[in-house]
Amino acid sequence: MPTAREALLDAALTALAGRPWSGVRMVDVAAAAGVSRQTLYNEFGSKDGLARALVRREADGYLAGVERALAGGAADRTAARPADRPGDGTADPAAARTPGVHDRLVAVAEWTVGAARTSPLVRALLTGCWGERLPAPRPARYALSVAVSPVPAQRRADDGSPGPAELVAAVRDRALAALGTGRTKAEAADIAHRCELTVRLALSYVVAPTASVDDFARLLRTALGGAGHGGARHGGPGRGVSGPSPRAGAR
Repeated sequence: MPTAREALLDAALTALAGRPWSGVRMVDVAAAAGVSRQTLYNEFGSKDGLARALVRREADGYLAGVERALAGGAADRTAARPADRPGDGTADPAAARTPGVHDRLVAVAEWTVGAARTSPLVRALLTGCWGERLPAPRPARYALSVAVSPVPAQRRADDGSPGPAELVAAVRDRALAALGTGRTKAEAADIAHRCELTVRLALSYVVAPTASVDDFARLLRTALGGAGHGGARHGGPGRGVSGPSPRAGAR
């Protein structure tokens, strides 16, 4: 059973789907959550506090989805993809133990596009485009931790919402934490570069969705294949980093 706080946030989000934030009344949110208006004020202090908590929860939910995509990706399998194999056609044992980095980054992009489509708040967080219907963000501190378990919203009552650049940096840091273990410095830098490219291309699709999601995924894979900027690559020219480096695996 959800806590009173979660029930209130759910009720506020439901109310926001039907009317602009300026038309959402605290008394209606409390009634929909099945609690008293005093309980609502005890939890959030004010309507602004409720808005900050609602936006923070959407940001935390988006980042939790990023972590799930990085943990498994759209194709979490033990066999290496053809593009993850060395040029002589033999499977690389290190790559076979780890799903391709590109698979996981594409999964992050697909999650980003889907989350922005289904949640106006996530879309606003990612693009910085806040319409009149949404709670207006207020300048404040917002600490985006790389930790797997984000700090609960109620422990960050004074924090504000993150900007698009902060979210991109948070996704990049999570990608390095999930995919960079056991790699060389050059490989880790290459992963960071590819992750930022992934998120920024996903945001361009969110703003101007001119192709199908499948077409976008193919476009992204093409871009990732040539995304290296001097970092070490696995599997020869034109192929992205796939598994831990052989040197790291030998330790």
